[in-house]
Amino acid sequence: MAEVNWRTINIDALDPDSAYNFDLTTFTPNVQPVSTADVQTLAGQVKQLLRGGDQEGALVGALENVPYGADTQGKDIHLATITEILQSIRQSEMTPILQRLQQAPNGTELCDTLMKYLYKGMAQPPPVQPARAAAPQQSGFSQIGSRVGAGEGQGHAMSVLLSWHEKLVELAGPGSIVRVMSDRRTV
Repeated sequence: MAEVNWRTINIDALDPDSAYNFDLTTFTPNVQPVSTADVQTLAGQVKQLLRGGDQEGALVGALENVPYGADTQGKDIHLATITEILQSIRQSEMTPILQRLQQAPNGTELCDTLMKYLYKGMAQPPPVQPARAAAPQQSGFSQIGSRVGAGEGQGHAMSVLLSWHEKLVELAGPGSIVRVMSDRRTV
């Protein structure tokens, strides 16, 4: 009999109930691939609704047609579209829109999808400001950029996302956050 080094045998491979024998592909969600061109077409249609004054219709249309199977560029385009929609809605209209969104037949899913986009928007790094040439001042000090207004666009977008987050948590509760964090489909 040949000598067997018992310490080198992988006993997990022999146990049928071991995680070693579990197919990990069952954890990945089954999503249909979406091209960037399709995402751009959808963004154009949603923006047309937005230009027509139908912010709620634009928001629902964007949330119902999430490109889970898109590449990074397509997902970024859709995030920018949703952020633009959210910024176009006045703060006084947020709660009524969210209430109607939640009362829709698939309202819980729409609210959860909105929560995903809020988190993704808040996770985006601020845009890099181009360096300005130092302008000499009469005081003898150079001033590279003004303090007020630097990065103001990103601050406004973050403020809008935080406002939406606050209203959505008030309405949908913390369960929406838990569902978003446990969903394997990414936006």
